[in-house]
Amino acid sequence: MRKYLLLIMAIGMLIYTAKGQNMESIQGKHQGVVTKEVKVRYLITLPSEYDENSKELWPMLVFLHGSGERGDHLEMLKVHGPLKHVENGENYNFIILAPQCPVNEDFDSETVFSLIQEIAETYKVDKDRIYVTGLSMGGAATWDLAMLHPDYFAAIAPVCGYVNRNYPFKAEALKHLPIWVFHGANDNVVPVHMEANMISALTSHGNNVKFTIYPTANHDAWTETYSNPAFYEWLLKQKRGMKPSY
Repeated sequence: MRKYLLLIMAIGMLIYTAKGQNMESIQGKHQGVVTKEVKVRYLITLPSEYDENSKELWPMLVFLHGSGERGDHLEMLKVHGPLKHVENGENYNFIILAPQCPVNEDFDSETVFSLIQEIAETYKVDKDRIYVTGLSMGGAATWDLAMLHPDYFAAIAPVCGYVNRNYPFKAEALKHLPIWVFHGANDNVVPVHMEANMISALTSHGNNVKFTIYPTANHDAWTETYSNPAFYEWLLKQKRGMKPSY
């Protein structure tokens, strides 16, 4: 009995000692450089008057598709958006760049940005007139690109795009950028309030962002947007470093 009592007392002292000892907390900070190899498939269309031997520079419109056009079949990029109208004979005064996102992935913003930079160097692109637009998943990527590189683009036009919940708190970074947002009032995929919150944040920082809500539309806010000549005319009025033209 005495041995059992001593054993119980010893265990109790160990437990008490363990409780009395605090784990050591060590603060630290990591800083490093991450590099990665990127690859992306894309389509590019050139205006009918584009001349490789001319000194004339052209605006560039970057179009980011929705989730339904992901894959490795580039013809899918002509289903919606500006390339649909190019396929039907429309001739825009833009170079149009459309990267394609792989299946079961979202756009990687830095991959897309790397592509934009390469095309801007390879073709006769006016680097002060580079615009980004996208629908649904591509609309979300449009916001992402703008937040990552707020001083690179001349204007953005997200269409029914998801907005990262942290972006309204960082909206000041885009206070100078011309923005036209489009959404369906009855959108049950990406509720309109998600972009409305971002609009409010931008407005509070002095950005007179344009916000078009289609009163009877569901998630498809892109058909009417990309069929509207005024949309493209508005883009062409915008130039990086100049006061927004609303």
